[in-house]
Amino acid sequence: MDLIDRIIATRTDHDESQRALAAALGINHVQWAQYECRKHELPTRYLEQFCRHYGVSADYLLGLPKGLHWPR
Repeated sequence: MDLIDRIIATRTDHDESQRALAAALGINHVQWAQYECRKHELPTRYLEQFCRHYGVSADYLLGLPKGLHWPR
């Protein structure tokens, strides 16, 4: 499972349409659909907004392991 698969799973687990999510993020639903269809790469700003919208960690969406250390 990759980033887009996790994004789609998260959105559908919350029973939210692409159109509703795009409206919450302040973008056009066609633009969001292109990210989910992998026609365009998802910008970091939308990844951050997505995480805040659903209350999920970017680490989870990116498939990173738990316990990574923060740089100091």
